[in-house]
Amino acid sequence: MQVWPGSRYPLGATYDGLGTNFAIFSEVADRVELCLFGARGAETRVTLPEVDAFVWHGYLPGVGPGQRYGFRVHGPYEPDRGLRCNPNKLLLDPYAKAIDGDVNWDPALYSYEFSHHERMSTADSARFMPKAVVVNPYFDWGNDRPPRTRTTTA
Repeated sequence: MQVWPGSRYPLGATYDGLGTNFAIFSEVADRVELCLFGARGAETRVTLPEVDAFVWHGYLPGVGPGQRYGFRVHGPYEPDRGLRCNPNKLLLDPYAKAIDGDVNWDPALYSYEFSHHERMSTADSARFMPKAVVVNPYFDWGNDRPPRTRTTTA
């Protein structure tokens, strides 16, 4: 899959008619993967190639409206310092314009193991998480026309 550097702004997924720019903020990440999901849930992972001012970004030509996606963040797992990067957990885009699916509560959704809260969970959460969806920001007015109403002046 072809990935271009893209832009750090705007955050989220932005479709431009030819492809989609993905951008997400993380001050602590070592690497961010964009996860694209097919109709049957098959996952394709793409590492976002660029980071500027803590914004990880990439542009995928040909990716358009309807594409379901999420993120996986690699980095420190130090709960005592408030750092819980865990690439086993699919993250919902906080800037998503549309979301598909529901949360199906399962221990895989938690960053830690239930029996040992200090241990990082290695269970994959993707099948239990809703996915963000790329949307088309353009509205096709089709054959619509302005109403022909008389205007009055006072």
